[in-house]
Amino acid sequence: MSTTIMVDKAADLAGPGIGNYEELAKVLPDDYSSLLDPKHTQEAITILKRYIEDNLCRELKLMRVEVPLIVDVESGVNDYLDRDGSRTPIQFHISNDHDQHPMDAQVVQAATKWKRLALKQFGMRLGEGLITDMRAVRKDYFLDHDHSAYVDQWDWEKAITDQQRNLDYLRETVEAIWKVIKGAEDFVHGLFPQLKTDKYPNLPEKLTFLHAEEILERYPDLPRKARETAILQEYPAVFIYGIGWKLKDGYPHEMRAADYDDWVTETVSNNGSSMHGLNGDILVWNPVTRRRHELSSMGIRVNAETLKQQLEITGQLDFLKLPYHQAVMNNEVPLSIGGGIGQSRTVMLLLRKAHLGEVSVTVWPKILKEICREKNIHVLE
Repeated sequence: MSTTIMVDKAADLAGPGIGNYEELAKVLPDDYSSLLDPKHTQEAITILKRYIEDNLCRELKLMRVEVPLIVDVESGVNDYLDRDGSRTPIQFHISNDHDQHPMDAQVVQAATKWKRLALKQFGMRLGEGLITDMRAVRKDYFLDHDHSAYVDQWDWEKAITDQQRNLDYLRETVEAIWKVIKGAEDFVHGLFPQLKTDKYPNLPEKLTFLHAEEILERYPDLPRKARETAILQEYPAVFIYGIGWKLKDGYPHEMRAADYDDWVTETVSNNGSSMHGLNGDILVWNPVTRRRHELSSMGIRVNAETLKQQLEITGQLDFLKLPYHQAVMNNEVPLSIGGGIGQSRTVMLLLRKAHLGEVSVTVWPKILKEICREKNIHVLE
């Protein structure tokens, strides 16, 4: 393997995004025209979000609960998104009572760990779960066509048994989620027939399931995002298993935090090969942007054994003193499966939009708004 390829693969682990606005200007489509005007877009967003949340609750046996925007730093429940410390949460001091009883708080980056504690807080039994309308801030993203500093997700979590900690149960859950997303596409097309066009094909009825090792075997010299782009030319909607464990080329498919998804458990593929990980991502080909498009990241969560093992691998054993990690180590919270489904990401895809800013109101740099105007893309202010 050449040095250049190794550098590309290492750089690709830093996470999503294009990297600079000169490149983004080349990526955004030149032939774009929105199929819905702003008013009908807002109407469709409301209808879609209600449909998806209601049907996720029905398919996965979830109930909607309230979710925090800010958390106590000392709780250890904020999501660090990766393991290299490159994406840090916004933190602020609450002086409270003239600094006699102060607190330090963080704006959540996701509710991943909070949800598992919430299963216990709300008395969820085996097979029951919760879903949240999660809003977060991720200040370290590069702001492009599908990454924003403001994040909205359906964050969900469900209590499971030890026997359900396997790839079959993960696949069954992913298929239920895909059924909802595909149903939402059919539903919104019925209400807004202008969204049906030969220019943009519909989503496939079924997902293709592949392990990250299998994709690496097909494209051994490509970095991660290029491998995903290549596989989506063959299968326009995939679930990629096993994200976080070091693959045969010496790199994980993508960096994952050590304290929620289980990416260390050994599994066996259909052909009998040894692989690792009980987690994965739903990715689709977006025919509007003509790029890979991530909809969901999810997985079976760590137990006491795999939490310690993953923290050893990442050199973060000091996390074990935090309340969340203690709760997992002492089996004080349910075993669970959970994930996040991007709300604006999903709506952007289903409404055939070229930019996240067409369905989500947030901040964008002046240069990006100028590029969008030149491309006939009108982001919300």
